[in-house]
Amino acid sequence: MGKGNAIPADRVTILFLVMLVAAAGNTAMQSALPAIASQLKIADVWVSLAFSWSALLWVLTAPKWARQSDKRGRKLLMTVGVIGFAASMGLCGLVLWLGLEGYIAPAVTFIVFAIFRSLYGGFGSAAPPAVQAYIAARTEREERAKALSLLASSFGLGTVIGPALAHFLIFEPFGLAGPLVVFASFGVLVLIALKLRLPNDTPRFAARGVVTSYPSAASVNRPEVEEGVEEDNALPREEVRLRWRDERFASWLMAGLIGGHAQAIMLGVVGFLIRDRLGLHDLPKETVEATGSVMFVGAMATLLAQWGLIPILSIGPRASVLWGAFLALLGIVLVGVSYDFYGITLGFALASLGFGLYRPGFTTGASLAVRRFEQGDVAGKIASLSGSAYIFTPAIGVALFNWWEPATFILMSAALLYLIIWGRRVLDDAPQPLEN
Repeated sequence: MGKGNAIPADRVTILFLVMLVAAAGNTAMQSALPAIASQLKIADVWVSLAFSWSALLWVLTAPKWARQSDKRGRKLLMTVGVIGFAASMGLCGLVLWLGLEGYIAPAVTFIVFAIFRSLYGGFGSAAPPAVQAYIAARTEREERAKALSLLASSFGLGTVIGPALAHFLIFEPFGLAGPLVVFASFGVLVLIALKLRLPNDTPRFAARGVVTSYPSAASVNRPEVEEGVEEDNALPREEVRLRWRDERFASWLMAGLIGGHAQAIMLGVVGFLIRDRLGLHDLPKETVEATGSVMFVGAMATLLAQWGLIPILSIGPRASVLWGAFLALLGIVLVGVSYDFYGITLGFALASLGFGLYRPGFTTGASLAVRRFEQGDVAGKIASLSGSAYIFTPAIGVALFNWWEPATFILMSAALLYLIIWGRRVLDDAPQPLEN
């Protein structure tokens, strides 16, 4: 395809599905895992650590895959990502089914599950930057913005679809492993469509997709294109490397670090909290349904913040971070004191609304602080920072929750309260020049 032409609709659909199926599959899995942990009698913290391992691999491999999009071909990297997703979901579903049926011991089930989950962390991260680069290499700026907006909606829609469908996908003979098996099948179908309908890419000019942070429930990743691309669409001759402590954006990254870890704890704990507080240990299907419903409402609240409130109200980065942290704090307190389904749902929705405001705030603030050719490096730092929050923090939150429930909520609340007080003093909305 030549420069300036729109991407054909059938190809856009395939790109949309590549992103959607991964987001939906991951959130469906997160809905089912608390019930699976109860059935296998595996300690909650070990289940969280399986996700930690996957998140660590994602953070380590995502920058590598993002740099490979020009060298290896975008279609190839999309294929690698979808295979990683489908293989991970299918093998994880199989080993969990074997464990639930008693064919293998719970400890062995968990170890093998963590190994198979690493396939997604190591290879699934290849797909998002390849999809972004595919779009960037075939569209001019105006058409590119529309395509990337659609791409963002696929990830957001996936976070809604996954929890909503999870409890409908529990069926014999797979039982609680059903959602994983079904989404693995969806991944295979997307892979077939990708191979048959998306031509081998030979772009006429270069474009590199930015690193995408680790996908999680109620956390919408908005894909962007590296802005180190000149008007003639050639990549910069030298890769830009900025210091993490660069005073122009260090405070925004610190805001992202604090709020991101608070959000990671909440997302790591919520499924186990719902199971415990609603007394659903021996009711696996009801656990998945209740968890999925709460996560669905949270995802909707996140989308409301990012696709509704911020554009309509034209909220600036500083206000977005501070008001988002405040709403998230209120929501976390409400979840902490609630022992019924409606209280937990309302609190989680309020917290998700707050985090939905906060996340675009700190990313936009960091972006506005640097010049155009530095955007790619800052975007990579943001993605790495966001992904790092999911390495150990959810497991720590779950461990604290099992030790003494209030400790988890005290930690999250203290972090957000500090962010509000500190952020009022140091965050500055005044944008820096975007050009030299």
